[in-house]
Amino acid sequence: LNCGMRLSELVNINITDIHDDGTIRIVGKGNKERLVYLNDACNTALRRLCDERAKLPNLQDKKALFVSKHTGKRLSARRIQQIVDNCLKAAGLSGKGYSVHKLRHTAATLMLANGVDLKTLQEVLGHENLNTTQIYTHIENTDKKIAAEANPLSKLKL
Repeated sequence: LNCGMRLSELVNINITDIHDDGTIRIVGKGNKERLVYLNDACNTALRRLCDERAKLPNLQDKKALFVSKHTGKRLSARRIQQIVDNCLKAAGLSGKGYSVHKLRHTAATLMLANGVDLKTLQEVLGHENLNTTQIYTHIENTDKKIAAEANPLSKLKL
């Protein structure tokens, strides 16, 4: 939700993909790599995750960032979907159209609504084509109205 990454990208993150400069290496569609900057919330959560991961007695996949505490192996995409579904259910949001992929949409929408330009958002999301980003991030009608009113020419009395 913070980074806007795809489920497949999340599953494939290795511990070595986390860099000291606050970035994470993401391998996207077509094996294309990009660096994504992590915010403070992500960095804090990653530190806590890594501390817990280090305590696992049965760590099988030493490269994987996200591993099962039971098997020590990399979590599958299906297992992450189940975890998110369980969280949605606990929050009372089950059956309301929310999903792992919807979190990506939400991240993109929040970034756009809070001033991130489309070109930067395109790079964060790993889209090859800007048109994909435009389709992907629906702009609320209220945002369009605010944009129209922000134009200095809107105040002219003709």
